[in-house]
Amino acid sequence: MGKLHFPPAADLTAADKLVLGHLQKDYEQFDAKQEIVAADAAEESDDSATKRTEHVSPSPEDTQESEQQTIAYLKNLNNPKSDVFETTVFSAWDLPDFKNSALRKWIIDPYVRWAKGVVRTETDVIMITHLLTYLCTSIPSALYLFYNFHWWHGVLHAAVQLYYMGPYTLLMHQHIHMRGVLSKKYALIDTVFPYIFDPLMGHTWNSYFFHHVKHHHIESNGPNDLSSTVRYQRDSVLHFLHYVGRFYLLVWFDLPRYFLRNKKTSLALKAGGCEVANYIFLYSMYKFANARATIFVFLIPLALMRIALMTGNWGQHAFVDEVEPDSDFRSSITLIDAPSNRYCYNDGYHTSHHLNPLRHWRDHPAAFLTQKQQYAAEHALVFHNIDYFMLTVTLLSKNYAHLARCLVPMGAQMAMTMDERAAMLKRKTRRFTENEIAQKWGKQYAKLK
Repeated sequence: MGKLHFPPAADLTAADKLVLGHLQKDYEQFDAKQEIVAADAAEESDDSATKRTEHVSPSPEDTQESEQQTIAYLKNLNNPKSDVFETTVFSAWDLPDFKNSALRKWIIDPYVRWAKGVVRTETDVIMITHLLTYLCTSIPSALYLFYNFHWWHGVLHAAVQLYYMGPYTLLMHQHIHMRGVLSKKYALIDTVFPYIFDPLMGHTWNSYFFHHVKHHHIESNGPNDLSSTVRYQRDSVLHFLHYVGRFYLLVWFDLPRYFLRNKKTSLALKAGGCEVANYIFLYSMYKFANARATIFVFLIPLALMRIALMTGNWGQHAFVDEVEPDSDFRSSITLIDAPSNRYCYNDGYHTSHHLNPLRHWRDHPAAFLTQKQQYAAEHALVFHNIDYFMLTVTLLSKNYAHLARCLVPMGAQMAMTMDERAAMLKRKTRRFTENEIAQKWGKQYAKLK
């Protein structure tokens, strides 16, 4: 008790290290209190004059003050007017990691100064880094494949695009919520670049915006959400395959139908029109340009992206509380891990995102710490040492013991044994019956006979 099962990953972001450190201190403080209670009980039952052992642990006031200092520091990191402000330039490295003064003076610092004037928010220089990377690699590679196709080049291109897909998707996640990521003077580029990069990364035009912003965040994993997990047994491989297959084959039909059913005809026409237009484009490229190049440049990324999107969403909403399933705290999770947060714009803070979809990605760690007590009171789930993909794989293999070891306990979870945590997680993956859906969300959401 009192210590996380796994040590913090070495490549966590600085913000994640601070957040996880405070959660660890909370756990240690809880464990110290339990030791004091146990020692007192032992002394009361002991007839001998054994001297009481002194236990020392941080006071709640010290812990709270430390948290407030961390929150203030994290906010200042995001504030361009602060002396400690730090923009994000690369995924794998932070600016302080660069010790070579010549490199900083002649290359990195001039680039950062220029890029700050291009992005909408000064923290987001990394978005320019990524967009320039795609511009200088994905586009030339794709063009050359259509000009002079080789199988080895096609395989290499698809592999690189697979590596790019996660960061690009979360860049676009910020784009669709904030209606852009570039400075207003670059509005035209901000509008156009998704139409160029989306097909290369496996997205169809505007589908992410219509499905995620205009649909998923409206329904919030409820029964009417086309990507809802509540009707599925979330540790079942067959249910997972049905979930992915439904989206894979029918999203082009289901999403416009959803908008029509909710009397949003304009959105239905736009969503359906963009999807069909993209399919026409793909067919034309296959039929009239270069079939083999089209397979590797467009079709393989599309196939992989749709699997990745549903695998990720399954992990994000696999654990749904059986008592209050409509609570954002209890129907989504938080991951403190490098793949989600260092490389994919703090995507691990999914609960924070659902609580405020317009929250900037750099603000999630401070927001989490600010609401930490509420997370604990609401029995929210926080994991570390695992990403969404591996969480889904682990869940489908029913390895609840490993998931329990990855859990960062908060509130009442701290008193649970590993077996109790595993049982608690298993309860939250059970599918909801239609009668339960009627009770929890309302009869209008249930498919009652």
